Amino acid sequence: MPNKYPAFEHQEVVVNAPQHVRSIAELDLEQLELVAEAWRLRAEAARQEGKLLFAGINEGHAAGASLQHSHSQLVWLDQEPPVVQAERRPGCPLCELLEVELADGSRVVEQRDGLVLLCPYAGRAPYECLVAPLEHEADGYGPLLGVALDLAADVLRRLAEDAPRPMNLWLHESGHWHLELLPRLTVFAALELGAGYFVNTIPPEQAAAQLRR
Repeated sequence: MPNKYPAFEHQEVVVNAPQHVRSIAELDLEQLELVAEAWRLRAEAARQEGKLLFAGINEGHAAGASLQHSHSQLVWLDQEPPVVQAERRPGCPLCELLEVELADGSRVVEQRDGLVLLCPYAGRAPYECLVAPLEHEADGYGPLLGVALDLAADVLRRLAEDAPRPMNLWLHESGHWHLELLPRLTVFAALELGAGYFVNTIPPEQAAAQLRR
């Protein structure tokens, strides 16, 4: 039978810093701007080949990282992955969500340079965060990406105790681009993986308040 799922052309690794760091939380804005520029150049190359780039970061063994040195994984896809396709609906759901969240304010952590960082009301895990431009913007590899990565890194800095926390981060371009950050402070079990019901033990309002502090 033909494979109905999009195959990936190849995978690339971006070393996030020449120094041995374990997390983007250890990088400053200038270094994260360089990471964003590397993503941008590879996204342009993928588009020229008729491919789509999926960019993500896994840090820590609990989040699936195979290397201690902080790095990004860039995967060239033949077509848009199902999760991103599912986010595409008439209008802009993310614009509607941001309007509600900004009016409420209880789940908003910070606004910076045209971006908002918030804990979504239906987060899958404690301290899950969304970083998105306030204005509708389709291209996720534009000039705001470095600042968006720095906002995500700032969450990890605020959560850090003795060592960087394991996490997954990825970029979605589904009409209104955004970063999703998932600190891996709990383990997904049968209910989450088998039924799709995610048990989040910290309400997003409480998570946002703690991150603001």
